[in-house]
Amino acid sequence: MDFSEKPVLTGERTVLRPFTGQDADVMWEIINDPEVVRFTFEPGDELTLEGVRDWYASRGDRPDRLDLAVTDPADGELLGEVVLNEWNRANRSCTFRTLIGPRGRGRGVGTEATRLIVGHGFERLGLHRIQLEVYGDNARARRVYEKAGFVVEGVRREAVRRDVQWADEVLMAVLDHEWAAHRGRPEAADATAR
Repeated sequence: MDFSEKPVLTGERTVLRPFTGQDADVMWEIINDPEVVRFTFEPGDELTLEGVRDWYASRGDRPDRLDLAVTDPADGELLGEVVLNEWNRANRSCTFRTLIGPRGRGRGVGTEATRLIVGHGFERLGLHRIQLEVYGDNARARRVYEKAGFVVEGVRREAVRRDVQWADEVLMAVLDHEWAAHRGRPEAADATAR
């Protein structure tokens, strides 16, 4: 198993598709959004448009990770990205990350995109564990991850200095047998279990 196949995953609110080099300019706008900068990048990270163009042009060639563009199904507008990376073959695990730009927020796009790629990881790729790290003060992202079935495993307290404040890093994960029970909808599974 590897991430060589770059699928198209279709939901009601979003379509996930492989990146092309033409996506770089829109992604440059998205990654420069203040909320994306605050919650996605380490302080001091410096990106250039040329670097971003090279990055997105090469995503389809990487068998060790799966980067997919999050798009609007109505018009194909690029709204963000979802990624499975840091693949560990022996443990059948990887890391998940996402970022959604301002035009994709508040519409359920992030939740559906998360469910689509995580479901693909478990149901098609045979992963056992998908994990992530999120800043403790990123309430929007934490809610998305919880709705998709990720469980808090621990907190690295004041692990990162951002601007003039310390931020916690929250460790979350979902396992294959958990996903099989709730398919990314733990609240619905809990309600039917009662």
